[in-house]
Amino acid sequence: MTSNVDASTPAMLADFLAFTLSGRLPGAADRQGQCVGGVRYAWQGEGVLELTPAAAPDPQILCSVLVSAGVHGDETAPIELLSRMVADIACGAAPLACRVGIVFGNVAAMRAGCRYVDDDLNRLFCGRYAQLAQSREAPRAEALERAAERFFAGAAQAPHTRWHIDMHTAIRASVFERFALLPHTGAPLSRAMFEWLADAGIEAVLLHTAKGNTFTHFTAEAFGAQACTLELGKVRPFGENDLSRFAGADRAVRELVAGAERRGVSPLPRVFSVIGQITKKSDAFELLMADDVPNFTAFARGAVLACDGAYRYEVSHDEERIVFPNRTVKPGLRAGLTVVETTRETLAALGL
Repeated sequence: MTSNVDASTPAMLADFLAFTLSGRLPGAADRQGQCVGGVRYAWQGEGVLELTPAAAPDPQILCSVLVSAGVHGDETAPIELLSRMVADIACGAAPLACRVGIVFGNVAAMRAGCRYVDDDLNRLFCGRYAQLAQSREAPRAEALERAAERFFAGAAQAPHTRWHIDMHTAIRASVFERFALLPHTGAPLSRAMFEWLADAGIEAVLLHTAKGNTFTHFTAEAFGAQACTLELGKVRPFGENDLSRFAGADRAVRELVAGAERRGVSPLPRVFSVIGQITKKSDAFELLMADDVPNFTAFARGAVLACDGAYRYEVSHDEERIVFPNRTVKPGLRAGLTVVETTRETLAALGL
């Protein structure tokens, strides 16, 4: 799955995915060390790795970039991309100018080839894991929060020096194949983030308008990271991904950690803001659309999208689009988001 590796590359870094899935732990002497070109590495726990450049710039302006994948265990392409990037950095084939944290999220689900074991890991951050003490995902959410805390404890405070890119693939098709979700913290939106998303080939951005419990909500709120969740394509098993379809995001992440200047030649993505949530209240819930309806499908005013006893969700704007419709979630959870386009006003208000 990796190329360019040679005998001098530590085995753990030559294929970090295979190492993690094997369940092996590095020996005490192998948990940290140095790679080609002086890049330093430190194993921080199962599926968690830190890489530090050999010749770091002023620590006050050194970027710290957390890159995660596999928060849903069956979303394999980004995991494979990260493993390949680690190998390329370790053997000197990819430059490194930032502190980089690599996180494989739900390792147990990755091994099982499923989205999650008991509960959706990406709904358990910001301390919500404490409400589901019996869930096998709860200890992992707590461990990942602590890993992010350790990583950002060593990060600079200057603007645009803290990033978190959380990479996913989608269960269903989408009107926009590659889109991003930005958490809501109340902080001004960053032009730097939108320009980076454009460089990554992102076609649309979804703005959350309320606090959530995702990994990126946690890092943005707790550590001031410029955080985004990327949805990059379709779910496929390990080894069945055409990684060339992810080339834009892969290149953009590699350029970010290499400290390269942003290209700035792609048009900024379209923007949609969340205006409603469809909630599954009981097992009587009905989602009134086809199971394979693509994300960002548009519905006109008056359309009824869901019902659950006396509860109805009816479109109240001239046009609303559905994102992440899922009739199979547990009662009490989100069964879909509705969004409206806010491109013009959002892009006009972007800060630095």
